[in-house]
Amino acid sequence: MTSGPILEFMPDKPKHQLLREKLEELCTTELQPGDMLPGERQLEQTYGVSRITVRRAIGDLVASGHLVRARGKGTFVAPTPLTTRLNLASFSSEMRAQQLKATSRILHAGIEPAPGMVEDFFSATGPHVHLTRLRLGDGRPYCIDDAWYNATFLCDLLADDVEASVYRILDARGFPITDAEQAVNAVPADEDVASSLEVEVGEPLLRTIRCARSGTRPIEWCCSLYRADRYTLRSHVTRKDSDV
Repeated sequence: MTSGPILEFMPDKPKHQLLREKLEELCTTELQPGDMLPGERQLEQTYGVSRITVRRAIGDLVASGHLVRARGKGTFVAPTPLTTRLNLASFSSEMRAQQLKATSRILHAGIEPAPGMVEDFFSATGPHVHLTRLRLGDGRPYCIDDAWYNATFLCDLLADDVEASVYRILDARGFPITDAEQAVNAVPADEDVASSLEVEVGEPLLRTIRCARSGTRPIEWCCSLYRADRYTLRSHVTRKDSDV
């Protein structure tokens, strides 16, 4: 960390705001996502401010998403959040839009009996393709995709390179995803998920459940668990009625 000047008093700005601006500049010019912020005592000495000022500035940057706290470890520069919109796009394409390199790690792959809700959506009993992947951006975990694929159409899906984009495989096989129903809610991370996503047990995650079709054919049922600090959902809404 480059030693910065002691904060100069400015009548129109409180010290915590000045320090927040200095730290935000530090995060964008000298530190990289995932780097640890210097400790509170070092920041006090570097900038000549009180512990209260340091904590308030850091708290503001945590609230704004520039920093993240890890219990027992410290405060770190936040990674670039994945921003997704309410349209159909693969994780890989969303990551490319954020200028991040998408990779996957297979956690489970097989052909096995599916849960009832999956069979109901597929309108087909019996074993289906089950694929669970940890999705990463620039090597950092963003989400876990726990997906089922309809074996009526895709019984040999696992013969392809499913570490890459499955949607690209579906396109090549003539089963492009054309529409889907998706629900989003919050759930706590259990021990296994927390370990894979590198979060604390019980930390809130964003869960999306997507039922996707290719035309009239039910193709994919997928439950995705996203780190809430690395995922932003954006949508555009319009008003249909004219009531005031």
